[in-house]
Amino acid sequence: MNDTKKQAIETLSERTRRGEISRRQFAQLAALVLAGTPMLLRSTGAFAAAKELVLVNWGGDAITAYDAAYGQAFTKDTGITVKMDGSGPTEGAIAAQSKSGAPTWDLVDVDPFSAITLGAQGMLEPIDYNIVDKKKMRPGFGWDYAASTYFFSYVIAYDSEKYGKDAPTGMADFFDVKKFPGKRSLYKWGVSSWEAALLADGIAPASLYPLDLKRAHDKISAFKENVVAYWGGGAESQSVLLNGEASMAIVWSTRASLIEQDSGGKIKFIWDQGLISPGALAVLKNNPGGKDAAMKFIASAQDPEKQLVMFDKLGQGPANPAADALIPADKKRINPVDPENMKKQIPLDMDWYAKNYGPALDEYTKIISA
Repeated sequence: MNDTKKQAIETLSERTRRGEISRRQFAQLAALVLAGTPMLLRSTGAFAAAKELVLVNWGGDAITAYDAAYGQAFTKDTGITVKMDGSGPTEGAIAAQSKSGAPTWDLVDVDPFSAITLGAQGMLEPIDYNIVDKKKMRPGFGWDYAASTYFFSYVIAYDSEKYGKDAPTGMADFFDVKKFPGKRSLYKWGVSSWEAALLADGIAPASLYPLDLKRAHDKISAFKENVVAYWGGGAESQSVLLNGEASMAIVWSTRASLIEQDSGGKIKFIWDQGLISPGALAVLKNNPGGKDAAMKFIASAQDPEKQLVMFDKLGQGPANPAADALIPADKKRINPVDPENMKKQIPLDMDWYAKNYGPALDEYTKIISA
């Protein structure tokens, strides 16, 4: 057995062990490898025969939500199984998948700025806008290597029992442990922490970008003793507040609404100085399930009824404007793209992140790890 075939069989074995493909699919694909099919793992057709896509998101409630809204319907319509992986598609993890030469991921729930960077390096497939419909997106939110599928915000969530009527009103309050005593939690991957620090330090929202990273890092470094945890995924952000480790945290709005629900209203959140961001789907270059199948999945996720399911389950703001009218009046309060909530928030600058995120994150990581 040559090295290519050996690597292919080993990768198939690993996918079977993780439950990503069945033993029957393993046998079928292994037979193709041993029969002499070269570069099987990089073929867009070979794994399509296995009728499977792997979608990687940020874990916790997102796994069941994505399956209920998108995965089950897509399987019913196409016969292609969609497996949800909640291990977290960080920029580094996506790059590692690509550089392996044999990615096991197909679709990733990615920050658009990461897609801009990774796409330029040849690690992502260009979005096929003959399949994915730009008319079903808000203007300006379809990129070369990622298609917006929802909106979310980084918002302040807080323990309302601890603070009573004195709810925080912005990032200055988040950093004020005299007025609002208690431990805090920040995002491990930097996004929102820089903006929060600068807003707390007096920078006007309109003057945030380009971010003054030295000023932000000085503020974060001086605040470290008050931070009990740096969360890296959605499940972590939920638990750090629900278990009482932190009395205030900057979390995704999608998780903030769940935390409020799970805590019986004890943990609340505000939109003031929230940082709004599009979420997107991207497709790994040479993905095992096939480029066309992955593009069809993204297109199917544009259905406003399906996006309404995601809003109901995870509080994701719809990417398709046609879904706006479907949101009940009593639920608009938790929609990040509702006009009343939008006017209180600040959009993240995707272009700034695409150019600066890597070095900024390296410096941030050194500070929070020291």
